[in-house]
Amino acid sequence: MTTTTHRVDDLGIKLPITHAARTIAQQFANQQPTPAKAEQVRLNTLAVWVVNDYLQMMEIPTNLNVGDSWNPIMQLCTNIADLEIASVGRLECRPMKLHEEVCLIPSETWEDRVGYVVVQVDESLQEANLLGFIRSVDREFLPLHQLQPLEKLIDRIAQLKASPVQTLVNLSQWLIGQFDAGWQTVESLRDSLESRPAYAFRGSVTSEESLANQQPAATKRAKLIDLGIQLANQPLMLIVEISPEPNVKTSIRLQLHPTGNQVYLPEGVRLTVLDESGEIFLEAQARSADNYIQLQFRGNIQEQFSVAISLGDMSIREHFMI
Repeated sequence: MTTTTHRVDDLGIKLPITHAARTIAQQFANQQPTPAKAEQVRLNTLAVWVVNDYLQMMEIPTNLNVGDSWNPIMQLCTNIADLEIASVGRLECRPMKLHEEVCLIPSETWEDRVGYVVVQVDESLQEANLLGFIRSVDREFLPLHQLQPLEKLIDRIAQLKASPVQTLVNLSQWLIGQFDAGWQTVESLRDSLESRPAYAFRGSVTSEESLANQQPAATKRAKLIDLGIQLANQPLMLIVEISPEPNVKTSIRLQLHPTGNQVYLPEGVRLTVLDESGEIFLEAQARSADNYIQLQFRGNIQEQFSVAISLGDMSIREHFMI
């Protein structure tokens, strides 16, 4: 076992834990109901922060604040340490303490991940060792000898950027209460944003009124969309609302809202619906004083479409099946 630990240490990269990281981790920990939960959230936060620092050093863009690990509700209800890599997906950053021989990988993190990085945090919370990377897991306890060098993580990110994995969101499952990872209720996402002043929700009264006039069976979920430096790290909120109709069709409404201290959407941002062949079906573009833009259409069960949010040369797509 001594030999194995030494080999893993050789593969790792040690980085300092910054004062800012410890401050945020303690703030999150203070919100937890028990000491054990506070310790879990503290370590998860530090692991995500250190991996984020490493990827920034490697000039790989990330969205530190938009993962479930930064959401107060998800912190309380789950054991998640995810970091979103722009245009790639979510990376799980699993913490462990010194002298532990295996790393806990909760089953709730086994899906919707581009990989896992194990982060060993020292007892003083001054330094962390990125021990290595693994692409996928199927058990809760990961032996350290299975880890690969961090170079494999960089290779994995480059591969996904070249040919990104297309995650298909099944909207029909929403109607029976099964929701895809990353999609939250509008209220919970808005509350999580308002708990962080830099990302507060600034939706207009008009948009809230438009969402209030629903059929009882309507279901809606929201997700943050980050266009990176195009928006100075201020994500947009995409709201998808669906409601079944008597003729076996489904009504779909899309809305795009600003967040942060922005009252209006950035001029020129586009919300586009593309059909299964990739052809543009509907499109809306924000003008100079639009506080949201909206598209509405109907589709058949099993029909697929994509939604693109774009500004300048930056574009992010979400893929759906009715």
